[in-house]
Amino acid sequence: MAIKLGEIARAVNAELDGDPDCLISGAGTLKNATAGELSFFSNRRYFPLLGKTRASAVFLSAADREYCPSYKLIAADPYLAYVKALHLLYPEEGTRPGIHATAAIAENASIEPHSYIGANAVIGERARIGEHVYVGPGCVLEDDVVIENDSYLVANVTLCRGVQVGKRVRLHPGVVIGADGFGIANDEGRWLKIPQLGSVIINDDVEIGANTTVDRGALEDTVIGEGVKIDNQVQIGHNVIIGEHTAIAGCVAVAGSVHIGKRCMIGGLSALSGHIDVADDVIITGMTGVSNSIKEAGMYSSGIPATDNRLWRRNITRFKHLDELARRVKALEDKNQEQQ
Repeated sequence: MAIKLGEIARAVNAELDGDPDCLISGAGTLKNATAGELSFFSNRRYFPLLGKTRASAVFLSAADREYCPSYKLIAADPYLAYVKALHLLYPEEGTRPGIHATAAIAENASIEPHSYIGANAVIGERARIGEHVYVGPGCVLEDDVVIENDSYLVANVTLCRGVQVGKRVRLHPGVVIGADGFGIANDEGRWLKIPQLGSVIINDDVEIGANTTVDRGALEDTVIGEGVKIDNQVQIGHNVIIGEHTAIAGCVAVAGSVHIGKRCMIGGLSALSGHIDVADDVIITGMTGVSNSIKEAGMYSSGIPATDNRLWRRNITRFKHLDELARRVKALEDKNQEQQ
């Protein structure tokens, strides 16, 4: 699909410095884009590539326009404008209606006529599937599952009993929504399973990455707010509530009964202990362990970055003596104050 550069500029509200009739049919990096393709520049690390790019046009800021040999698309946020242009160049295909011959569907399940059910999908009792929903191959929808209009289950997605999925939700391969949470009680040395009676509610415009799991609530529901974006291989425990438009990167673990606010960003490999609250507009950087509630917006970190092994060993050895060192410093301060 080819679009004139002038049309792209108008659609994304960018200032065009170049030929509005130039046809654009694709996109690429500054290094590899060729004629007929778009690129973008927003990271100074790639400045050496800007002057060498062969892209037909580049999204960039006004301050960088003189360094670009290609046609220029000037935007306040070049990367965001570029992403919007990608949606024009690569529109999503509409859902084709139909039910594959190998799908197993309960007689009392309800499927709107413009939706698609893929090969070997299983649809349980009393399930309800809205209009223009895509249920890909190998998906399993257990009893009483509800999926609203325009949602897309790519493949091998499992929605356990009673899960509710809103509009325009996208679930990638291997996602499991509504499995039992980790609820057990100790009975004289033996573990007794606690029935998980709640479910999971996924609100509108949520996207969940491959092999991510969201556990059902123990008594009340686990809730994923509108517009939340969750990356691959994330674990969301039972009774977690995630506020609107929060983004969670890969391999994050969120323990049970955590309440995460709106518009938060949680970096990869972070872990949140159970029964804590995180305020709105909090940024948690990668590999951070959060064991207490965060009550104010801001950026929080605790991960230790990699360093030379010999230096790391020395630092760890000293770390073990921090309490002793603090006590000695306190004693010296007290002694000095007495002498004064």
